[in-house]
Amino acid sequence: MSNPSAAAPAALPPLVIVLGSVVVDHAWVVDDIPARPTKSTARGYSMGVGGLAANAAIAVARLGGRVAFWGRVGDDANGPAVAAALAAEGIDISGLRRCPGGRTAVSAVLVDLAGERATISFRGEGLDPDPAWLPLDRLAEAAVLLCDPRWPQAAALALAEARDRRLPSVMDAERSQTRILHQLVPLVDHAIFSEPGLQNFAAGARPAEALARALAMGTRVVAAVTRGENGVLWLPAGQAAPRTTPAFKVDARNTTGAGDVFHGAYALAIAEGQGTEAAMRFAAAAGALRAEAGITPNRAQVQALLAV
Repeated sequence: MSNPSAAAPAALPPLVIVLGSVVVDHAWVVDDIPARPTKSTARGYSMGVGGLAANAAIAVARLGGRVAFWGRVGDDANGPAVAAALAAEGIDISGLRRCPGGRTAVSAVLVDLAGERATISFRGEGLDPDPAWLPLDRLAEAAVLLCDPRWPQAAALALAEARDRRLPSVMDAERSQTRILHQLVPLVDHAIFSEPGLQNFAAGARPAEALARALAMGTRVVAAVTRGENGVLWLPAGQAAPRTTPAFKVDARNTTGAGDVFHGAYALAIAEGQGTEAAMRFAAAAGALRAEAGITPNRAQVQALLAV
């Protein structure tokens, strides 16, 4: 006989599958980013996990979602360090492949006192591009798929499978080769560009025209562009005029990863069933907090900013 006073088991948070890049970030805080060869002293240094998709996955985890990461590292010393760092965030790394003979992606980031940055990236080598091993059946468990364009073979495969399954998909349409963006944008439901990414996608076009072009090519729900302190411009399918979600006013001291956190927060909001407008605002708050402190926020911090 059941006990009516027994508490019902809590529902699991929605699962977001994040596919794409993971990088070992070396970051230095400097007075000024040099324009020419020079020798100077850094005010601070840190090393951690970065990359478009990895930062987004960490954001999903810290904001209360379940997240599985699909990506590639090398069998160098950086590979196990990356895996350990992601696992420590509570991320499922069963879809993280260690490629024999490969070298893990690495970046050097200079951050000045105004929060602006310069990045030098090594995208790894020997990282097998064949995505045939991906556990696509796990998409049946997921509420959203989030991809970046750094592993286009895998993104194309997973996005096509997600569309067949009617699983919502989000793409971090960051700067990439135009042909890659033209391949992937038609496969996604929510295409969220950076400003450089939108220019790669539709060179010379005004933002509203470029977003309309993404929808015309096949993006199903919304095309958007993040613009830092100028907020997010977004165009829902079936509407003629774009809308704007204002940026939250913060003292941005380190913008590294802010866009990645935006994408992770947006994907989680969609997974939770939030509408597009609410998801944009939730993501804008998360991205602003990351830019303010250089640290990915938790759910309580985002909710506090939203309540201001």
